[in-house]
Amino acid sequence: MQAQYVHPDDIRSQFSQAMSAMYRAEVPQYGTLLELVADSNADVLAQNAGLQALLERRGETGRLNIEYHGAIRLGTAAELSGMRRVFAVMGMQPVGYYDLSVAGVPVHATAFRPIDDAALKRNPFRIFTSLLRLELIEDAALRAEAEQILAARQIFTPGALALLDAHDLQGGLTKEQATQFVEQVLETFRWHQQATVSDAQYQHLHDAHRLIADVVSFRGPHINHLTPRTLDIDAVQAGMPLRGIVPKAVIEGPPRRACPILLRQTSFKALQETVLFSGADGQTVQGQHTARFGEVEQRGAALTPQGRQRYDELLNAARSHVPATNTPAYTKALQDIFKDLPDDWDAMREQGLAYFRYSATPAGLAAQAAPAGSIGELLASGLLQCDPILYEDFLPVSAAGIFQSNLGGPAGAAYATRSNRDQFAEALGQQPHDELALYASAELASLQQALSDLGLHQDAAALLQS
Repeated sequence: MQAQYVHPDDIRSQFSQAMSAMYRAEVPQYGTLLELVADSNADVLAQNAGLQALLERRGETGRLNIEYHGAIRLGTAAELSGMRRVFAVMGMQPVGYYDLSVAGVPVHATAFRPIDDAALKRNPFRIFTSLLRLELIEDAALRAEAEQILAARQIFTPGALALLDAHDLQGGLTKEQATQFVEQVLETFRWHQQATVSDAQYQHLHDAHRLIADVVSFRGPHINHLTPRTLDIDAVQAGMPLRGIVPKAVIEGPPRRACPILLRQTSFKALQETVLFSGADGQTVQGQHTARFGEVEQRGAALTPQGRQRYDELLNAARSHVPATNTPAYTKALQDIFKDLPDDWDAMREQGLAYFRYSATPAGLAAQAAPAGSIGELLASGLLQCDPILYEDFLPVSAAGIFQSNLGGPAGAAYATRSNRDQFAEALGQQPHDELALYASAELASLQQALSDLGLHQDAAALLQS
């Protein structure tokens, strides 16, 4: 009898639930944040029946009050390649390439996530995964020391590696193996108070960059934050101090809008935690390390290349006009400058600024024969409807802002070395998926299906381009 293997989506759900329980135990303040977000979401939905209906139509209500993403930081190409294998077991593929070095953070990254609609609806959990760029450490001796420290560690347990091999050989994991896999892999993400370096080594790494110290000084890539999704990030930002949580000063990303776009993020300040360093004569030396925090995200529509260009231009204009450290002035500048981006779904669709998912309406399905026409005509006639496609990815400037806020100190200057996607892909073992291509494909497929449901034989691609 052929073995029954657990669906990758179910393994991902087991893993995300286990990760959440572990992180709440390690960082109790994160549990308070989850409660705040759940309360806020309930309030928003109680006051907005239209939003409730939209979320139900898009299949998002079931995945609202669960963690949407976490983040880890890796040190070597071998660790990134191994993590790709781990996440593949959970149905998570690398999507997007993010260069944070241009914002003074010496990493580049991808997001491991589900890529098809059905998997996203079952469980959207993803991990933003950064790889340290050791070549950006200017001190050659320190760079060599960091390489040596990282080369000596193995971030995966023997049990996890054995189960990865079993998965590859079998083509899946049995129920018992899946449970063991989650338990073994969780050890990679667990916090360890004992550092793998001396206090002097830690200080040298810390002086080069706080993030370098976080990546190199420990036995593995402890999860540094988890992130629930809120429907009103401004309310959560205001509510954090009322529950004894200190938020970062500025919400990263676009301003508040009637038609939310892309991704807005905030977090509470990273905890200062006691760390034990190796000292002389086998003695341990107590010190402090700051790395782990709780984050909140609010997601909006995925923007097309034209929309992203407009967004980047407006964001850069706001950031050059007023420093983000001047919170009230920056917030006002952001609101004022973003008035140049339409805040109306019809206008955004007509100008090709956002991606939409199309479907036939009940009236359209009931019609004997729908008249052929443009997308606008079909929408106006009530035969076709569209909803913005949710942005499932990340923003490099926002990610850098979160990193810098929680690593402490001012934002660093950009590194001289810029994007190196080929180097990252080589370490990963494949090219990351193009997130914009995924959204474009989803939009096209939805329109073609809607036209078919309406009994029309028009070409969806031609309609989208007209």
